[in-house]
Amino acid sequence: SYTTDSKSRGENKKTLENLYGLSVDITKIRRLKEWVLLQDVAYVKETAAILQEMGADETTVANIIERCPEAILHTPAEINSQRALWQLICQNEKQLIKLIEQFPESFFTTEYQQNQKANILFFQELGLKNNTITRFLTSAPNIFYNPVEKNKNVIETLQRNYLNLGGSEANWKNWILKLLSQNPFILLNTSTAIQENLEFLQKNDFTDQEVLQLLSKLKGFIFQLNSTTMQKSMLFSKNIFKCSDQELKQLVLKCPALLYYSVPVLEERLEGLLKEGISIAQIRETPMVLELTTQIVQYRIKKLSALRYDIKSGNLESLNGTKKDFEVTYSKIQSKKERPIFNPVAPLHIED
Repeated sequence: SYTTDSKSRGENKKTLENLYGLSVDITKIRRLKEWVLLQDVAYVKETAAILQEMGADETTVANIIERCPEAILHTPAEINSQRALWQLICQNEKQLIKLIEQFPESFFTTEYQQNQKANILFFQELGLKNNTITRFLTSAPNIFYNPVEKNKNVIETLQRNYLNLGGSEANWKNWILKLLSQNPFILLNTSTAIQENLEFLQKNDFTDQEVLQLLSKLKGFIFQLNSTTMQKSMLFSKNIFKCSDQELKQLVLKCPALLYYSVPVLEERLEGLLKEGISIAQIRETPMVLELTTQIVQYRIKKLSALRYDIKSGNLESLNGTKKDFEVTYSKIQSKKERPIFNPVAPLHIED
């Protein structure tokens, strides 16, 4: 019984009673966020009633509260406001309750409701689809806590630079929407940081067209870097590959990871490749292999070796790409190795 549990001393007995009534696992809450049980005021029944009204069954309600105990500390008015807010982008309450169960912390962060609403309306006006905004709300909720003016400022900086770099007026919105959908966290950067990083590339003799190409290839991750780390990474690559500034530029355009990853990461990946018997010349020929972690490279080399495919004597293209890309390459090599020497469907020439 919760009344005789030594851990319950100091905990709000009414809160405990209401949670037990909903079949909530109290031990989970004690382990995660016991401070919630110590609060004088909690809205257990009210929170459960709102969730049930949206279509949640008893198990779902218990699961939500166990994962996000602070949900019961919000007033019914706060939760209903958040419900109305999320309904702006959810198709129906069935979708909404599913999202709340998956991402309760995002839903029950109610401190920034005004900013959240203003940003949702701004993103809709910009042209982002509701399902993309929903993905942002659950996976990158921080961008909604910013005042809408801050997000607008970042978008305007991106637009201005895109046009200055030679992007077309007709395509800028599509470009920005694609960039945002790939990496919404660019909105957490300042306009100044974005400007500085673009100027760094231009100072390193990348043409406007090449800068645009890099921005698209890096999916906006370049805005999360700074000129110091980029300079160090480029210098490291130049020394390793023993190349001129122009050759280095071509390598970076071929593999933006040389710009994006820090020196320790590049060192570790390079070392992993060299241990497998791969040469610097091979890596220079196919630098995209540095986008892969050492573990992925080792796994792929092992699989190819099982087919008696010698990676050391060929190029590294067969290692590249996503998991799906590699599986396609692997299947092609496998079928080639298994193919019979003679053609079984070719006609046989037999003398009469």
